[in-house]
Amino acid sequence: MDKNFTLDLADEVATLEFGGVLAHAIQPNLTVFLHGDLGAGKTTLVRGLLRGLGYVGKVKSPTYTLVEPYEMLASQATPLNVYHFDLYRFNDEEEWEAAGFRDFFNTQSVCLIEWPENAAQLLPVADIEIYFTINPTGRSLKLQANTALGRQCVARFEHKLN
Repeated sequence: MDKNFTLDLADEVATLEFGGVLAHAIQPNLTVFLHGDLGAGKTTLVRGLLRGLGYVGKVKSPTYTLVEPYEMLASQATPLNVYHFDLYRFNDEEEWEAAGFRDFFNTQSVCLIEWPENAAQLLPVADIEIYFTINPTGRSLKLQANTALGRQCVARFEHKLN
């Protein structure tokens, strides 16, 4: 059974804060699809999540590089790799294979993927999908958990909010 959660965010600061809270709910081996129009806040959410994990460097959109890797430590000094994909310009399956992107999806990584529909046939099932909708008062986000791991993370996220 899928688990859903909806949240309204007033501005960019709220989106960064949401990412920071989400950072404390995620765990390795997680795949998250980020759906939304250009400018909806997908990269801002990733920036907030990385800050919530303690990353202090620059966080940029991987629009032209397809992926930006971030190495850090999870709990108990366990290595954690966060891979931020932006597949807006992706159009070559051979590039996916040649770059070894498939190997990024492993038990020590969290993969955050913007525009997943552009490589749907190459991606694993999303544990969580986050849908961004722009509205007159800011953004609405819907979290949809598709797997047991995703449901655990969304439940932890809801608990952190309360």
